[in-house]
Amino acid sequence: MGGKHLQEAVTDGAAAVRYQPYPEYKDSGVTAFGNIPKHWKIIPIKFSLEMPITDGPHSTPEFISEGIPFISAESVKNDRLDFSKKRGYISEEDHSLFSKKYKPKYGDVYMVKSGATTGSVARVETHDEFNIWSPLAVLRPHKDKSTTGFIFFVLKSKPFYYSVELSWSYGTQQNIGMGVISNIKMPFPPLPEQQTIAAFLDYKTAKIDALIAKKKALLDKLAEKRTALISHAVTKGLDPKIPMRDSGIDWLGEIPAHWEVMSLHFIGRLKSGSSITALAFKETGEYPVYGGNGLRGYFDEFTHDGKYVLIGRQGALCGNINYANGKFYASEHAIVVNPTKKFETKWLGELLRTMNLNQYSVSAAQPGLSAEMIGRLKIPFPPVDEQIKIAKDIDCYTSQIDGQVAVINKAIARLQEYRSALITNAVTGKIDVRNFRLPEAEELVNHG
Repeated sequence: MGGKHLQEAVTDGAAAVRYQPYPEYKDSGVTAFGNIPKHWKIIPIKFSLEMPITDGPHSTPEFISEGIPFISAESVKNDRLDFSKKRGYISEEDHSLFSKKYKPKYGDVYMVKSGATTGSVARVETHDEFNIWSPLAVLRPHKDKSTTGFIFFVLKSKPFYYSVELSWSYGTQQNIGMGVISNIKMPFPPLPEQQTIAAFLDYKTAKIDALIAKKKALLDKLAEKRTALISHAVTKGLDPKIPMRDSGIDWLGEIPAHWEVMSLHFIGRLKSGSSITALAFKETGEYPVYGGNGLRGYFDEFTHDGKYVLIGRQGALCGNINYANGKFYASEHAIVVNPTKKFETKWLGELLRTMNLNQYSVSAAQPGLSAEMIGRLKIPFPPVDEQIKIAKDIDCYTSQIDGQVAVINKAIARLQEYRSALITNAVTGKIDVRNFRLPEAEELVNHG
């Protein structure tokens, strides 16, 4: 979102004040920041901190059933510390030992410095005892120079994140050194101005986050509706007035009286696909290769020709349902339902998805499904013309819901883009928020 449009969109919720640029600017000397307010500085972030950037222990602690929470990179989630994602608990003795290097303090700011989420940040917003592991870098703002909120939002800004991204290195995973972080430059307004900017961004991002949360809740409801509509269609049919009978299957309950019940192997022969290594895949080719997660690449040969349902056979994709049409190669990670009786592919696939086949997996080194066992499962079997009608109705239901989902996801993306632009424009001085004041009611909540 451009600066002009951002200035027009950003208003104080209480006073409807429009935030304009600062009266005077100067060249920051840093391309990513552009011009900054005339009275601001540009400094390496280390000069805003009370102590050198540090981290937690590099050794693996002994975890116990109860004790002091011990967190790492996975606890930095959605700009907050999620203690439900802790690695485990450590003893008071280990906590005391680790605290000689670093002891968490309210107001510290953490940045993930290694792993897939490198660059993610969170503030310490608890006085409770806990400790951290080495993937977290600690930035402790100097109380006479900087504020937790401003440092946090600087780390969230696009220019700072891009600097982190450009500076990280790769070993077994991406990472960035604490010395490198220390020397990344940041805009540096006077302390009272930092406090106002942080208060403004806390207020505004909370409003945006609430809107995003509502939209995500709506997505969850649409997903539930989608699942319920499909499940009802493939197990109860489309006519609510049709006579019903007990299916004799506990999970299924009643089905239309004219439907049959039979084992899956009576309508199809279930067999795992053929062995193929990932090295054999090509990016393009004549025949697609399907595994438990759908399309995996292309190959010069095919194993099947026609419309098929494929079931994920192993690991996290155990029970996953995919469709294949035409000539394709089925890998050993998929169970293929080879028809021995006429049926509608889409109807069967959605029925199997409804049945949650993963619950029938057998744990070994990783979860796995047995084609023989899946074949013995009892399923309802409507007449084929009814299967076709059900499949068409499912396509109609899902296309409508998927359209709604696409609109909501687009709105969420725009809100997230606006949130990011707002943070960047505020901490780099593109908008002047010095007159921002929290609405009185919220001041009482925050400071009363």
